Amino acid sequence: MEPEAERHCPHSVAAVRDCVAAAVADAAPLAVEGAGTKREIGRPARATRTLSLAGLTGITLYEPDELVLSARAGTPIAEIEAALAERGQRLEFEPIDYGPMLGQAAGGGTLGGVVSCNLSGPRRIKQGAARDHVLGVCAVSGRAEVFKAGGRVVKNVTGYDLSKGLTGAWGTLAVITDLTIKVMPDCEAETTLVLRNLQDEEAAGALAAAMGSSAEVSGAAHLPYGVAAGVLDGALGRASATLVRLEGFGPSVAARARHLGGAMERVGTLERIEGAQSRALWRDVRDVRPFAGPDHRAVWRLSVTPSRAPELVMALRMHMAADAVYDWQGGLIFLRLEHGVEAERIRAAVAGHGGGHATLIRAPLEARMAVPVFQPQPPALAALAERLRRQFDPAEILNPGRMD
Repeated sequence: MEPEAERHCPHSVAAVRDCVAAAVADAAPLAVEGAGTKREIGRPARATRTLSLAGLTGITLYEPDELVLSARAGTPIAEIEAALAERGQRLEFEPIDYGPMLGQAAGGGTLGGVVSCNLSGPRRIKQGAARDHVLGVCAVSGRAEVFKAGGRVVKNVTGYDLSKGLTGAWGTLAVITDLTIKVMPDCEAETTLVLRNLQDEEAAGALAAAMGSSAEVSGAAHLPYGVAAGVLDGALGRASATLVRLEGFGPSVAARARHLGGAMERVGTLERIEGAQSRALWRDVRDVRPFAGPDHRAVWRLSVTPSRAPELVMALRMHMAADAVYDWQGGLIFLRLEHGVEAERIRAAVAGHGGGHATLIRAPLEARMAVPVFQPQPPALAALAERLRRQFDPAEILNPGRMD
């Protein structure tokens, strides 16, 4: 990586623009990052300098009554969540914290990093992804041009798609400096219904039934045998746990839990986890705590058809030793391999089971350099992405090679 002397940490939008302009003039590509917590996802940028947004921090606007918050891109997510909690509000897209899985402390990510990577947690199945909560951005393109898109209200339309377009680009189109996001009231009560000892296929059916009910499920996950011991400091034990979360006003949650619980009891042994313990459980599911720690075993993130998820995992297990965490009713699978990376076999299996995406989240550097980390795009989509990149960053200054 670049020497420390080549690290730049601007404290204003103008300083960010100047850093990008200097990089363009010197033909010196930039590795763009916030706190650097996701540096080990993807390939290292082919860069001679680092542009860190860690100095660009602070909440610049918060209007609780309007459900709107604006902040600098380098503002820690933990700081934002604390400010929201004081007013009984939250980030509805529940962003995953990859820190624990990558052997780092929890809570180190930034708002800009979350949005740039479009990180969403278990509540995505009900409330949408991070990009659905972005109202506006200020950013610096690879041409060293400052631009704004979107606004401070949900009904604002002008530039809204551009705001979304930068979400999930991993800093390859522009350097996001400021963000305005939609926030929501926190729930009054939370209950998790837990079915024990289900096989993956049985769990998929139970989760599908729960999602298809009128219970307004906000979380649907399955932790197979052994994997369940990795949450709540082992309090669940090793038996598989199929999890359904209900949130809202107290009486409503209680009524929905009674109704849905009655149906779920016909499937298997039912347990309930309430309040703070339920929240802790879903934080562990969100951050994939069963796979956390200083571990070099490869972890894949698979986005697949929920009904095909158990079949896909079983097909892969015919060829490799692997553990799985199912979220989003099975539409999201985190797969930890005991040996190797198996990129070609995993992507072929995903394609053969309804299609989807496979992203390598954790692996040693040599493995990440040897295989495509991100899902290869179809030719037409790849050509469109390349045209978009040339418009924003024609000199390939921003994070070149990061998404190869």
